[in-house]
Amino acid sequence: MSDIQEKKNLLYIGDEEEPMAHLAFEEQDGEMIITSTVVDPDHRNQGLGTDLIDHAVNYARKHKLIIDPACPFAYEVMKDTPEYQVVMKEK
Repeated sequence: MSDIQEKKNLLYIGDEEEPMAHLAFEEQDGEMIITSTVVDPDHRNQGLGTDLIDHAVNYARKHKLIIDPACPFAYEVMKDTPEYQVVMKEK
């Protein structure tokens, strides 16, 4: 797994100013709303996006949040991973 850093409403891999990948989210009313997952084109197909989703799921569990995967990538990864569905908001 990649070295993932946490900042308010952001998870990222690499340099904060120019990350290799990042996941943006908002917290409100007991929910973690994943708004976007972005991987730099030079670092795609290395599992970085999936690593970020996995970290987000662990973050949500730790903070007792339900995840609303508004980001299409996050939704696809979460719906296809049974152990993630326990923290996923039902659509």
